[in-house]
Amino acid sequence: MRKIVAVLLLLIASTSGCFASEKAVNAVLDALHTNAALANAQDYFSVFSDDAIFIGTDAGEVWTIPQFKEYAMPHFNKGTGWTYHPYARHLYFSDDGNTAWFDELLKNEKLGVTRGTGVVVKQHGAWKIAQYHLAIPIPNAIAKEVAEQIKALNKKGGN
Repeated sequence: MRKIVAVLLLLIASTSGCFASEKAVNAVLDALHTNAALANAQDYFSVFSDDAIFIGTDAGEVWTIPQFKEYAMPHFNKGTGWTYHPYARHLYFSDDGNTAWFDELLKNEKLGVTRGTGVVVKQHGAWKIAQYHLAIPIPNAIAKEVAEQIKALNKKGGN
């Protein structure tokens, strides 16, 4: 009987740690979107690890955090950020509980439905975004047409 109780207590302890991590990672991702919408640069960039990478919707947008700050600060300094409303998110955790990866669907006034994916790592007890990738999911029904438009643009030197 003591073994059963010990196993149950261990299971409860590990499950509660998982819920705490899930809550913490959700809070980091929510802070990312909230601070972007508020053009709060200090809090926005504080959720990224020092060596993070931000990948934007354009094929050429693969930025280190200093490069991304260079892009973002003129917008933030004018008081304009970007607003994405997450409405579906999935989190996955490594076995050791120190790394999480995610995918989320977001609504944006200009772009419509977008998808964010990325990696979050626990560093010194705090969760930080190590990679964020924003994409525009293309419905299969129009994927070929969009691909042809991208090829034509690339031929013109547009990318």
